[in-house]
Amino acid sequence: MHCGSSNTNDSSSSHFQKMQRTDDKLRLAILDFEVFDCIICIEPLTAPIFQCDKGHLVCSSCCHKFRNKCTLCNLPTGGKKCRTVEKVIESIGIPCSVLGCAKNVCYGEISDHERECIFPLCACPVPDCKYTASYKDVYVHYNFVHQKISSFERCMLDIFTSGISFIIELNINAKVSIMREHEKSLLFAFQCFRKLYGVYVTVCCIAPSSPEVEEFSYDLSYDVGGQTMIHKSLKVKRIRQLSLQIPQDNFMLIPQNLLHGVRLNIEVSIKRMD
Repeated sequence: MHCGSSNTNDSSSSHFQKMQRTDDKLRLAILDFEVFDCIICIEPLTAPIFQCDKGHLVCSSCCHKFRNKCTLCNLPTGGKKCRTVEKVIESIGIPCSVLGCAKNVCYGEISDHERECIFPLCACPVPDCKYTASYKDVYVHYNFVHQKISSFERCMLDIFTSGISFIIELNINAKVSIMREHEKSLLFAFQCFRKLYGVYVTVCCIAPSSPEVEEFSYDLSYDVGGQTMIHKSLKVKRIRQLSLQIPQDNFMLIPQNLLHGVRLNIEVSIKRMD
């Protein structure tokens, strides 16, 4: 009887200690996150995670890419999943490194999140301005810093409504002109790049490539001397900082023989994508 009572007490004590560990789920720990990176592509591991007979961990894409062969020992992979590591990674939540974002993200998803995060710093598109912030703060900055010196009537000229065409006068030598989509607090930059054979005209949106930032398409129409050029773009590029490089795609090229002076009057239609 005495022995049975001792076993019962030990069992109760063990159960109590286990309950304490369960209740204390969140604790600080020091981890070397490189341990949870794929040995081949060095990207954070995400489920499904495979391992060879020697325990080397490989992500699913590399497993298929290298035909289920471990690149370290040449043993087969792909037939054995590492459930324990999958559960460990799913339990690790780390804060987004982008300033202003308060999200904690599963370690295996942090790269995807930071690519799509709405808080990455964007640069003011006005030449020589060094201001950087979130795209919404850049919009506010532009309104209060770069527009405050203009009259009210002039300020209203650079605001457009999605789906309604407008005429913009571009100065080729100025290189960049800014238009504002007020409803979504977005800045759109029109750039000109002059070459001997003509002028490149591009349109871009100052914002990160995040699902939370609405996407737009645009049409450009340039009419001179009875000739009309039309450029239709499926999607406005979203960029965090203007580039001074000649665009490789998504541009209208106006040939030199259709240019008259340094000003271009272009009809523009920017629409939200469904």
